[in-house]
Amino acid sequence: MKAIICSRYGAPEVLQMAEVEKPVPKKNEVLIKIFATTVNGADTRIRGAVFPSVFNFPVKMAMGFKGPRKNILGVELAGKIESIGENVSRFKQGDQIFASTGASFGAYAEYICLSEKAVMTIKPSNMTFEEAAAVPHCALAALHFLKKGDIQKGSKVLIHGASGGIGTFAVQIAKSMEAEVTGVCSTSNLDLVKSLGADKVIDYIKDDLPKKGDNYDVIFDTVGKGPIISHINALKEKGIYLSAVHLELPRIIKGLKMSLTSSKKVIGGSAPYTAENLEILKNLIETGKLKTVIDKKYTFDQIIEAHRYVDAGHKKGHVIVNVTDKNE
Repeated sequence: MKAIICSRYGAPEVLQMAEVEKPVPKKNEVLIKIFATTVNGADTRIRGAVFPSVFNFPVKMAMGFKGPRKNILGVELAGKIESIGENVSRFKQGDQIFASTGASFGAYAEYICLSEKAVMTIKPSNMTFEEAAAVPHCALAALHFLKKGDIQKGSKVLIHGASGGIGTFAVQIAKSMEAEVTGVCSTSNLDLVKSLGADKVIDYIKDDLPKKGDNYDVIFDTVGKGPIISHINALKEKGIYLSAVHLELPRIIKGLKMSLTSSKKVIGGSAPYTAENLEILKNLIETGKLKTVIDKKYTFDQIIEAHRYVDAGHKKGHVIVNVTDKNE
């Protein structure tokens, strides 16, 4: 089968198409023909070894110092089950699924084997494979953190980076929780964020960012570029600052200091992905409360161009890579 190999860290050009052995499912695994995957910030940071300095050594120790040990990247996919192991009961041959591969990666390939207990479920009936492929990574992260925010009906929620991969889903998920949502984005993306249900938008190019007195219940930072002290000051007493990005040490120290000296909370870290949360997302999708924003689409042999585009830092929503034709 064809796969994209990343044998060393570096620019997009380190990615190479190669012929590798097609996997065979074990007794508790399914073999999936992948139709679509994505390129997101997680993929480009891993490929380029762009890690916060405080995490650089431990991350490389876990993943590989010269290049990723698991050299087929890709953290999410949508496709069809081609065959199943003899002990599999959750799925059957022919099922259309979407899944997160998480730290195991492997979605930059024509086929992958996953355990039937993986973060995987039947594809929403009202989504294409392209749309579904973009859900598992960013939407699971958005759901995880927003659940940590203890959002109630009428809660005032600000989402920084509302036009990005996590942000576009976060706006919609917060609205499904009946929050009053303010999205922060650039001028060119104001209409997009409004179309996703945001009650208010802040143009960070022209407008002041949140400041003391804005009184949000939850501020969700999906990009890690906002002023953390200003954000925390803009929270109500007992408000919660959520960060979906790994912060540099000075920002971590500032956040810890604020959380220790006030009633406000700072919650960050990595989002654990679960099949249970993927089912919640599937329900939101099938009830019309969640959709995927697709910025650009690429073919499998254009994956270097896709990585270049994401590296530029201007994507809105998601970048899709079509791996194999679903009609094949």
